Amino acid sequence: MVRVSTTPRRVAAALGLVTALLVAGCSGAGQQPSAGPASTTAPQPAPPSSTPPEDPATLAATLVGELADEDLVGQVLMPYAYGDHATKVSAGSAAGNRALAGVDTPAEMIEKYRLGGLILVGFSADDPTQGNQETTNVDDPKQVRNLTTGLREAAGRLPAGTAPFLIGTDQEYGVVTRITDGVTMLPSALGAGAAGDPDLTEAAWRAAGTELTAMGINVDFAPVADVLVTRSAVIGSRSFGSDPQRAADQVGGAVRGLQSAGVAATLKHFPGHGHSAVDSHTDLPRLPQSRGELAAEAWPPFTAGIEAGALAVMSAHLDVRSIDPGVAATFSYKLLTEVLRGELGFAGVVITDGMNMAPARRFPPGEAAVRALKAGNDLILMPPHVGQAYEGLLTALRDGTLPRSRLVEAATRVLTMKFTLGDTPTPALSTLGAPAHREAAEALAAGAVTVLRGRCDTTGVRGPVTVTSSGGRAHTRAALTKALTKAGVQVVLKGGTVVHLVGYGDGAQDLRTGAAVTVAMDTPYVLAKAKSATLLATYSSSRASMTALADVLAGKTRPAGRAPVKVPGLPTTTCAD
Repeated sequence: MVRVSTTPRRVAAALGLVTALLVAGCSGAGQQPSAGPASTTAPQPAPPSSTPPEDPATLAATLVGELADEDLVGQVLMPYAYGDHATKVSAGSAAGNRALAGVDTPAEMIEKYRLGGLILVGFSADDPTQGNQETTNVDDPKQVRNLTTGLREAAGRLPAGTAPFLIGTDQEYGVVTRITDGVTMLPSALGAGAAGDPDLTEAAWRAAGTELTAMGINVDFAPVADVLVTRSAVIGSRSFGSDPQRAADQVGGAVRGLQSAGVAATLKHFPGHGHSAVDSHTDLPRLPQSRGELAAEAWPPFTAGIEAGALAVMSAHLDVRSIDPGVAATFSYKLLTEVLRGELGFAGVVITDGMNMAPARRFPPGEAAVRALKAGNDLILMPPHVGQAYEGLLTALRDGTLPRSRLVEAATRVLTMKFTLGDTPTPALSTLGAPAHREAAEALAAGAVTVLRGRCDTTGVRGPVTVTSSGGRAHTRAALTKALTKAGVQVVLKGGTVVHLVGYGDGAQDLRTGAAVTVAMDTPYVLAKAKSATLLATYSSSRASMTALADVLAGKTRPAGRAPVKVPGLPTTTCAD
């Protein structure tokens, strides 16, 4: 039974009650270092209350009271692993796992450290996060489903195995998309922002969530709630746009869509990576904005996501000068506990950004994990050494550096999210790419196409078309060629009306002199330098976006999108309302 979208406020209220009771009544639990019960004294039953017996928070609190120290620590860790199978990996993957965790396989890692979850990673050339993706776990949906099945089998043998195992990935759609083959590809978040219809966004993300569930994934590190205030290649088209309220509406739609399909949504990157162009994978960005500016410009999408019931928020490696100068938000009690929980009212799971990123690696893995937990995180993501993070937390718990109440609270929140997700039925893999899913993606992509120069009624091309692009985009050119042909437009190798495509990472040098139409498939800023008579933006190079573009170029549909960011010298659209 999927309980995600219907209980977030009840779960939050119950969680606060049962956590307080558990911390007060079981402060001596889990002292023994064995794998057996946490103590020789049975946990005292909670006093009678109106909370339903199957409430996720009650189930979580009961289970936490039965777990040993080692299990509590394991529940707050979510590392990555090497290999595309749970129990059989290549020699290279085994070597990687030994260096990371002293084991050969992902299943052994789960069993040794009693893990609460695992993140599946991957990378592509046009991915601003590729620097911390040292391996890949994904190939195609069938392989992913086999992998996740094996991971769950390993987790089911743990003392905490009655709670569903968390398997997450970064499936944002657009430039950060871990699983690309065999799935319905949505347009980027910026494309959804251009379409400006939260209902279309919700429907598309519901389709995406259903496909993730079919592959055995129940946590998506998406949507990106960052407002694109600062022009940035790090966030860029991963954001829904530069207007806080419009972005907030889109974030709410994405959360509702994902969680209605049984996948936990994760709002990222709090307190707002869109306010800096510095890459937090390699450095600690400084946010100079005042607290008031952040509250007005950065936090509305996070608030909207929280109100929509988002089960998780990802903390960011950002130095907010006006609140906790010199301290990354990942390690800031002021930002995570006082602001995110106290002011914004978030009661769910706070997840760190990758702890293998440079700002977090300023501390040894064990110390970093302890600092992050004490600041208010509940789940430690991608520690650079699993064993050191695990032992660091366990040692800090036993010597009192890490308060038991904080670990109990974190583990209870993680388990509450697990029980809230429940044992969601796994759809058949044939669900992937279903007609209804493609239609939802295509509707969102069609709404995104924007005219920034040229008239809406003259965007259709006459005569044969030549499709060109900046380097390395043969696949996208082929997709557009196929879509144009299907739409009735003749495509030739040379000599026709030139439609030129530019995408992620392209600049003025990648534009084509003499192109009749220039199309931006990522952020549209490059169009400010283009001389073409017609300027269009799709914000995405997905198949759905190329189909939508072809229909516009063929004169079959009217482009209705509005640029969700300001492009110097150009309007948000030339189309009348």
